[in-house]
Amino acid sequence: MRVAIYTLGCKVNQYETQAMEQELQRRGHTLVDFESPADAYIINTCSVTAVSDKKSRQMIRRAKSRNPQAVVAACGCYVQTHTPEAQELGIDLIGGTGDRMEFLTLLEQAAEDHRSRVAVDEALRRRTFEVLPAGGMAARTRAMLKVEDGCVNFCTYCIIPYARGPVRSLPLEEAVRQTEQLRREGYREVVFTGIEISSWGQDFKDGRSLIDLLEAVSQAAGEMRLRLGSLEPRTVTEDFCRRAARLPNLCPQFHLSMQSGCDATLRRMNRRYDTARFLRSVTLLRQYFPRPAITTDLICGFPGETEEEFSQTLAFLRRCDFAQMHIFPYSIRPGTKAAEMEQVPGPVKEERAARASAVAAELHRAYLQGCVGQTYPVLFEQRKDGCAAGHAPNYMPVEVQTQEDYHNTVRHVKITGVVNDILMGEVT
Repeated sequence: MRVAIYTLGCKVNQYETQAMEQELQRRGHTLVDFESPADAYIINTCSVTAVSDKKSRQMIRRAKSRNPQAVVAACGCYVQTHTPEAQELGIDLIGGTGDRMEFLTLLEQAAEDHRSRVAVDEALRRRTFEVLPAGGMAARTRAMLKVEDGCVNFCTYCIIPYARGPVRSLPLEEAVRQTEQLRREGYREVVFTGIEISSWGQDFKDGRSLIDLLEAVSQAAGEMRLRLGSLEPRTVTEDFCRRAARLPNLCPQFHLSMQSGCDATLRRMNRRYDTARFLRSVTLLRQYFPRPAITTDLICGFPGETEEEFSQTLAFLRRCDFAQMHIFPYSIRPGTKAAEMEQVPGPVKEERAARASAVAAELHRAYLQGCVGQTYPVLFEQRKDGCAAGHAPNYMPVEVQTQEDYHNTVRHVKITGVVNDILMGEVT
């Protein structure tokens, strides 16, 4: 059977897609591009915003129109949280966010008997972690390792706890085994991913936390680099930083989920920290790591945000001196508490996002300029316009003019300049 998959949303969805791809090939099926004729189409959906819901529906309709005889299946957060709405689209198989291997078995059955199926559980009742094969999307350079699923923070703007359920963790021994396998397969970097990796180990109730997992995986990784996904700021303690700084293969890039730089806004968001605690995390990371890349997310125009509150956020961005930021105007997510709050007008949200983006661009350029003159071990991933292109440990993009094939190798590069937000350098 020829199977095409389209993935929307986060790195967790990307991870689960590559796991399904591995399993489909193991079962003897052929993977084809989503734009190609296929016997089955899978849409791995997202529901982080109403816009994500809309895109998910669009891709489902596109698959149905491409080949009316094909089986069209959908999984992921949108169909988990909006199952009745998804059924109205005439999908052959709805699988939610749980049990991906059973989902593929049901896909095979639907292809044989052409009967529609709905296999969606109650996410909040889940208590076990589904172990899926780790791997990369292509080129065997950087792989993803999903170590956690679920969230219990219930931020007022977020529906994901209802889509993914409570915290479940990949057992430490299994994480070590999969890391060793990735090393044998030739990957050079592993990215820890999950809905909230900071919560790893909470469900074990034995005192182990993310730093314990990092230490074990670091030893199994050998020379493979380790890169962390998004961290909850309270994860970054003195003990975490002291132990993490001893790991020779941990990349000094830390994405701290912020969302706002105003305490009043953070309280309306139901975030579990304030700006003082966030700044403490930033300070600790800079104390233990030489010039780390500290990055973040920011929501502009959250319900109730005043101009004064937004001004506090802009000042806090400069105080933290982020290397890079992802800026989003607030988008209503129906079904959340924030959707019922007093909304900021759309033009105001867009204007604030533009102002924050200007600050982000200024800080990003300053961070890149600070890299000039430094030498970094760069993992090269592709060729691009006569250059070898890759990333430094701080995840800043690096290019070197060369005819050499450096793919999937690590070379020391001295940074000589910045062109279009890319570090240019020479192999030393």
